[in-house]
Amino acid sequence: MNLGLADRVVLVTGASKGIGYACAEAFAAEGARVAIASRSRANLDAALARWPHPVAPLAVAADLCRADAAKRLVDEVEAALGPIDVLVNSAGAARRYAPDDLDADAWHAAMDAKFFSYIHPLDVVVKRMAARGKGAIVNVIGAGGKVANPLHLPGGAANAALMLVTAGLATAYGPKGVRINGINPGSTLTGRVQEGLAVEARLTGLAPEELLARGQQRLPLRRYGTPEEVARVAVFLASDAASYVTGAILPMDGGANPIV
Repeated sequence: MNLGLADRVVLVTGASKGIGYACAEAFAAEGARVAIASRSRANLDAALARWPHPVAPLAVAADLCRADAAKRLVDEVEAALGPIDVLVNSAGAARRYAPDDLDADAWHAAMDAKFFSYIHPLDVVVKRMAARGKGAIVNVIGAGGKVANPLHLPGGAANAALMLVTAGLATAYGPKGVRINGINPGSTLTGRVQEGLAVEARLTGLAPEELLARGQQRLPLRRYGTPEEVARVAVFLASDAASYVTGAILPMDGGANPIV
């Protein structure tokens, strides 16, 4: 299937590792011109070192918790590659906490790390897309915004807010030719899963390996997802094959939460 992504300019945030990196790779495989962003220059350099495609992506370090840094990122990408056709937001991860360890700083940090790191680039890009009359945005959010996990309350709250923003902006900008969708990965085999397992291990006294095995057995598909599986869905949602899909929040949790 021709997804119509060849030569389109794609910016992927949080793309130095995990789901973001997998998304950047997947778009490059479709012939897109890819820019990747991360807060860490060292992480970007490591991503470039393992990049499998002949043409390296444009790599820009930016702290997207800051609105001015997000604008500079978008300006730099568009100056180098042209107007952004696709934005994939995958930056930022809120830390997990035992409930008794939460304080006001933890709640604020989660919103900065997961909510505003998406809002800041989205706010710049969506308005430019609307002015041009076309564009697609995919927000990689997280299942924690639908189901309250006591160990992931600040991050889950940020995810829930992002889902509302995704649906609301899709409604607002659909008439201007911009599609906005979200993906809610559940447990996916990234470093963030390992972080969550470490917190749970401290609370339960069980080994992380045992917790991982138990978690996978609770899923109808009996395994956690992979970053590459999420990336394939992001590519589809951004492509012409999904031209009538907007405002959707797609669960990718292996059937963990049978809700409508």
